[in-house]
Amino acid sequence: MAAPPKPEEISHPPMDQLQGLEYCIDSNPAWGEAIALGFQHYILALGTAVMIPSFLVPLMGGDDGDKVRVVQTLLFVEGINTLLQTLFGTRLPTVIGGSWAFVVPIISIIHDSSLTRIANPHDRFLSTMRAIQGALIVASSVQIILGYSQLWAICSRFFSPVGMVPVIALAGFGLFDRGFPEAGQCVEIGVPMFILFVIFSQYLKNFQFRQWPVMERFALIITITVIWAYAHLLTASGAYRHRPDATQNHCRTDKAGLISAAPWIKIPYPLQWGAPTFDAGHAFGMMAAVLVSLIESTGAYKAASRLASATPPPAHVLSRGIGWQGIGILFSGLFGTATGCTVSIENVGLLGSTRVGSRRVIQISAGFMIFFSILGKFGALFASIPFPIFAAVYCVLFGLVASVGLSFLQFTNMNSMRNLFIAGVSLFLGLSIPEYFREYTTAAFHGPSHTKAGWFNDFLNTIFSSSPTVAMMVAVFLDNTLDYKDSAKDRGMPWWVKFRTFKGDSRNEEFYTLPFNLNRFFPPS
Repeated sequence: MAAPPKPEEISHPPMDQLQGLEYCIDSNPAWGEAIALGFQHYILALGTAVMIPSFLVPLMGGDDGDKVRVVQTLLFVEGINTLLQTLFGTRLPTVIGGSWAFVVPIISIIHDSSLTRIANPHDRFLSTMRAIQGALIVASSVQIILGYSQLWAICSRFFSPVGMVPVIALAGFGLFDRGFPEAGQCVEIGVPMFILFVIFSQYLKNFQFRQWPVMERFALIITITVIWAYAHLLTASGAYRHRPDATQNHCRTDKAGLISAAPWIKIPYPLQWGAPTFDAGHAFGMMAAVLVSLIESTGAYKAASRLASATPPPAHVLSRGIGWQGIGILFSGLFGTATGCTVSIENVGLLGSTRVGSRRVIQISAGFMIFFSILGKFGALFASIPFPIFAAVYCVLFGLVASVGLSFLQFTNMNSMRNLFIAGVSLFLGLSIPEYFREYTTAAFHGPSHTKAGWFNDFLNTIFSSSPTVAMMVAVFLDNTLDYKDSAKDRGMPWWVKFRTFKGDSRNEEFYTLPFNLNRFFPPS
C-alpha cells in the first residue's frame, strides 16, 4: 500500500497577495501601454454608463437628446469621481461608475403622481431629474457622515475573512442577470464575443509581439473591435430588417440614437437641469440605495486590493474611501446623472484579466471619460456599441471578481462546520432573497413591500434586492453570534488583524498614504 502524500506536496499555503500580476498598484507600465490600457478601461465603463440612462431617461419622458446629455454627464462625473478616489480616497485602482442599486428608488420617483400628471414629456423629464437630484444630494450625506466620521471603520471591526467572503463573491455573482441573460438578447453577437474574449485572454495570452503580451493585455479592445465590425456588417447587410423591434434594438449598431443626437462639444455643469427639488420621502428611499452602494463598494474595494497585489485596505482607509464616494454621490446629484455611483465591478475584473493593477492606468481612464464626455460626437461613437457585446464580457469579469471573494476562504478553517454553515447559508440567501424580490416585482409590478408608505417600500425593496447587502447582513450577524468567542482562529482573524490598522503592516504605508502630505488631515488610526 502506497504511503499517503506529505502535506507539503498537496497543500498551497495562503498568500497575502496574488502572484503573477505584472504591475501592482504603485508600479506602472510604459506610458504608451498605460494609455492604451486606460482607454480599454474607458471602453468597458461605457456599458453601464449607457445602459442606465437608456433605461431610465425614456421612463422620465426624455428623448434621444436628453439621453445623450445624461450619458455625457454620467461619464464626466465618473471621471471626476475616479480621479478623486484614486488620489484621495482608498487610492485603489477602481473606477467609480454608475450604480444599478439606485434604480428602485428612482423608478419610484418617476412614478410619483405629482410628476406623472405633467403632460409635456420634456417638462416631466426636467421635473423628474430635479427630484432625483434633490434625493441624491440629501442621501449622499449618509456615506459622507459614515465615511469621514470613521463610523464605517468602527463597523468594519465586526468583519472577518469568513464574513467577507459572501459579500465579495456576490459583488460578482449577484450581477448574473447582467451577464448572459443580456448577452442572449442578441445571441449572434453575444456568444461570439464571449468565445473570442476567452480565447484571446486565456488560450492565446502567451502570444507576444516584440515581447509584448498583446492578447492578454488587450483582449477586450481587440474582441470588441472585431465583434463590433461584425455587428455593423450584419446591420448593413439587412440581417435585422424584418426582425422584431426588441431584437433590432439589441443587435443593430444604428439603433442607439446617440451619434445623431450628440452635440459636438458640451461641457456638463452643476444644476444644468435646473434647481433640484427636495422631498423627504424620495430622499429616505434613496438612502437605502446609498447604503447598498456602500456595502457593494466595500466588497469591491477588497477585491480590487487583491487584484492590484495590495494589502486589504485598513479600516480608516476604507472609511476614507466611503467618504469620498459620498462626495461622488453628491456630485451625481449636483450635475444630474440620473443615478448614484459605486465601484465598477467590471473594471475591477479587468484588473485581473489584464494582470495590470496599476493606479496610473485607472487615472488615465478617468481622463478619457472626461475628454470624451465633452467631445460628444466622438464619445457617442464608442457609446453606440451594442450592449450584448459588453454583457458577454461581464460573464467573465463578474465571475473573476466573485472568485477573488472565494479566495479569502484560504485564510479560514473550512474544515469547521461553523464556517461551512455561515459561508453556505449567506451565499445561498444572498442569491435567493434578491431573486424572490425581482420575480415578485416582475409579476406584480411592485415589490413585496407594498404599504401606503412609499418611502418604507423603497427602503426595504432596495435593501433586499441587493445580493451583497443581504449576504453581509446574514454573514456578519452569524459570524459575530455563532460560537464567537472560541472561533477567532477559524474565522481567520490572526491573518486579518494586521491589516485592520494602518501601522499593522509595513506595506500599508506604501500603498495607501495620501499624496501632497494630506495625511495630517486624514490621520491613520
